[in-house]
Amino acid sequence: MRNTRQGPLGSEGSDNHAIQQLKTVTTLQEAVAASRADQERLMAEVRAEKVLRQYEFMVELDASRASNEELPKANEELRKDLQQLGERSIGERGPTIQTRARLKPFSQAILDAVTLASFITPKIVFTGTEDLEAHFTTFNAQMMILGGTNTMHCKMFMGTFTGTTLRWFVGLLDDHITSFDQFSELFREQFILNQAQPPVSFDLFSEKQRQGEPLKDLLTRFGAFVVKLQTRDEALMVHAFGQGIKLGPFSDSVIKNRARTFEEIRRRVVAHIAAEEIVTLKRCSIYPG
Repeated sequence: MRNTRQGPLGSEGSDNHAIQQLKTVTTLQEAVAASRADQERLMAEVRAEKVLRQYEFMVELDASRASNEELPKANEELRKDLQQLGERSIGERGPTIQTRARLKPFSQAILDAVTLASFITPKIVFTGTEDLEAHFTTFNAQMMILGGTNTMHCKMFMGTFTGTTLRWFVGLLDDHITSFDQFSELFREQFILNQAQPPVSFDLFSEKQRQGEPLKDLLTRFGAFVVKLQTRDEALMVHAFGQGIKLGPFSDSVIKNRARTFEEIRRRVVAHIAAEEIVTLKRCSIYPG
């Protein structure tokens, strides 16, 4: 009697389980279909945006070409206007005042050089007080990425001037600058006092770990100074770093097992920091809060 009563109930439970599985499968299929639809929609949007950007670039390029084609004509018209203005001024009464029609230290070849509208001036400025060589290094690095001709370098370099530097530039003689090499030499001669004194090897010993400064920060600061110094004296670097760290477990390990290269010092610092982090995590798990 007991088995007979439970038979239909067991069959009904099995049917319910099958229905539930079918619903789950259906839900998963719907989720997969929705995900595929979202992916296809996203890919369509990406393709549309790419096509739009290509179209905008071509429009901008066409506009730039049209503008550049008009540049020589505009320059010629300007020269004619200036010549006519000079001819009209001859014979006028009154004292003669010498003026500059326009400030153009660049040669005509540089002024006439085509500049693409999409070309961006390097995002640096020189007011007359910054480090000379640092400015050159940053400018050359950005121009290496942007590219451009010798004349383009002249224009872009002038675009970084402001304040005293710009006043110096506009005070140069007309048609005086003919190349970027010449422009660079003029710039160096004018602002030679802004050139920072190069560091010497023994300046490494001034890089010491500050109170409360993590070992990682000292390594970063010391490594940056090594790059600036451009030294290859491994023994000097290892000794200077060992003298700069504060007393502790790491300094003891450096004294007991002296490294041969600064790269070895880097690896040992990284390993030491990782070990300290593991210990800290274990302490937090044992004593939470």
